[in-house]
Amino acid sequence: MATAGDSSNPITPKPATKKRKPRKPKLAAATAQHVISILNTASSAAHTFLSQNDLYLLPSQSLQLESLLSSLPPPFSQLPSQPSLFHRFASSATLDFDQRWVQFFSVSRPNFYRLLSLLSPSLVIFLPSTIPPETALASALYRLAHGAFCKAVNDKLGDLFEFRRDLERIVVGFGWISLPNCCGALGFGRFGVDGEIFGRNGSILVQALVDSEGRFLDISAGWPSSMEPVAIFRQTRLYLGVEDSRESELLKGPTYRLSDGCSIPQYVMGDSCFPLLPWLLTPYSEQDSFGSAEREFNLAHGRAMELVSTAFGRVKARWQLLARSWKEDSLEFFPFVIVMGCVLHNFLIKWGEPLPEESVGGCLKEEELLVFEGEGDETGQTIRDALAQHLSLASMRK
Repeated sequence: MATAGDSSNPITPKPATKKRKPRKPKLAAATAQHVISILNTASSAAHTFLSQNDLYLLPSQSLQLESLLSSLPPPFSQLPSQPSLFHRFASSATLDFDQRWVQFFSVSRPNFYRLLSLLSPSLVIFLPSTIPPETALASALYRLAHGAFCKAVNDKLGDLFEFRRDLERIVVGFGWISLPNCCGALGFGRFGVDGEIFGRNGSILVQALVDSEGRFLDISAGWPSSMEPVAIFRQTRLYLGVEDSRESELLKGPTYRLSDGCSIPQYVMGDSCFPLLPWLLTPYSEQDSFGSAEREFNLAHGRAMELVSTAFGRVKARWQLLARSWKEDSLEFFPFVIVMGCVLHNFLIKWGEPLPEESVGGCLKEEELLVFEGEGDETGQTIRDALAQHLSLASMRK
C-alpha cells in the first residue's frame, strides 16, 4: 500500500500548457471560388441590366443605379460593347413627339435636330474626332436638364436676344395687351447660392428684359444680391445704351399718339426697384394720390411684370439645374449657365415648343426687392400720367 513518502511509486506532475484558441475552419478553395463566381455574376448581371434597360428608366433612376454600380468592382468578364446610349436612344425614339426626348433632354426630337444643325460647325472644331456632335449635344442638354451646360449654345444662339433689331414686332406684341408703344418689361430673377458669400439667403441676381411672349430681349447676369438693384441697373448695357444717345438709337423710335391727343415715346415697364425715367415707367407707389387712372396703370404694370417672373419660372422649370442652389466654388460659371438657359428658352419659343404650365408654378415665387426710394424723373411722371389716363379711358369703354 502506498503511503506518504514512499519513493517507490512517485507521482510526476504534468508540465503546464497554454490553452489554444479554437481555429476557424479554413474556407475551402472551391468554396471561395464559388463565392467569387456568384459576386462576379451578380455584378455582371447588374451592369448588363443597366446597359440593356437604361432607355426604359427615368434619367434620375439611371443616375442612381450608375452611382451604386460605380462602388462595385468591375466584373471579370468583359461586357459586350454596345453603341452609345444616345445612338441606342435615337434608334428607339424615332417619332417626332416621343415624350422620352423631353424627359431626357427637355426638348422635342425636331428641336433637338434643329439645334444640332446650328451647333455642329462649332462643335466639330472644338470636340475630339472620337466624339460625334450629336453625342456632345445630347450630353450637354442632358446635363443641363439634369446637371451641367455647354458653352457653344451661347456662342451660336446669342442673336436670339432680338431687342435691338426687332422692336417693331415687340411693340406690336405689347399693343395686343393694351400697352401702346411699350418695348419690354424689365425686372430681376434670383438664382440660389449655397453659402453665405452674399450674406444670408444670398443669391445671384439677373436683370432681364422680356417681350409680350416671354422671350428674353436683354440679359445681364451675375450680380450679387447684396448689391442694390438700382446700382446694378446703372451698370448694365441696356441702361448705358439708352442713356448714351450718341452711341445708340435704342428707344428713340416713333412716338405714339394716344386717344386724348397726347403723344408718348417708346418706353419699358420697370419693376418698383427701378427709378422712374422718361423711358422706364415704374408703378405708382402708396404715397401717390390714387384714382382710377393710377389703379388701371398699376394693373397693366402688374401684368407686364408677370411676364418677367413667368419667363424666369419657365427657365427654372425646364432646366432643373437652375432651380437649385449652386455651390460657392462654382459661381464663376453660374452666370454663363443662366444665360444659356435663357437662350435655349428663346430658341424653343421660336419653334413653338410648349412647357406644361403646371411645372412652372413652383418656380415663380421670388423674394421682392427693395422699392426705389429716390425722386422720379418729372418727364417720366408726365408720360406715366398720360398713359394712365389712356388706360383708364380704355377700361371705361369696355
